[in-house]
Amino acid sequence: MSLSDRIKIAKRVAQELKEGEIVNLGVGIPTIIPDYLDDKKVYLQSENGLLGMGPTPSDDDIDMDLISASKKPVSMDKGASLFDSSDSFLMIRGGHIDTAVLGALQVDETGEVANWAVPGETILGVGGAMDLVAGARRMIIASMHLSKDGSPKIVKKLSFPSSGTRKADMIVTEHAVFQFLEGKMYLIETLSDVSIEALREMTDAEFHVLEKTKVETN
Repeated sequence: MSLSDRIKIAKRVAQELKEGEIVNLGVGIPTIIPDYLDDKKVYLQSENGLLGMGPTPSDDDIDMDLISASKKPVSMDKGASLFDSSDSFLMIRGGHIDTAVLGALQVDETGEVANWAVPGETILGVGGAMDLVAGARRMIIASMHLSKDGSPKIVKKLSFPSSGTRKADMIVTEHAVFQFLEGKMYLIETLSDVSIEALREMTDAEFHVLEKTKVETN
């Protein structure tokens, strides 16, 4: 997983965030999005109790009591607020999060997400994944296209435990942007020079290509 690919995904997701939104950033790629918002004003929430999360601080300003969901140092924007985890989850469960940006272990072709457990392996655990899947008004998945072993992360059917029946609205990978509409997956933009034929080979799920799909030509 190259840093340049992670940055590409974060920058593309940042384009989807709207002025004035309250946005929760999950573990992994989502936590680097604050560095690529430019002047766009969104209110970033971390489930460990921060609203108004800012970009990565300089080395001189790092305070490890102030961290993201990935336990990485963050800054606070002017007017930010701190609160305990129970209040954070009240915001999430109460429907006060406009957009959740989450990582994923798998996403199926209808947009159902698995991002908390791999059978037979010990990983981080559920965290706030199920609450965010159920509670956020919109869900964007920020993920590498393939897993570390080269297997597809975008699959016809989940083989890992689901995070909830609520479906994602969009997934952004280093190669493509897909939208989920009425249980179907649509390619709306390519982000690398990979051909659509090659994209189909690395994507287990079936997807449709719209006539207006933006194709990377570099």
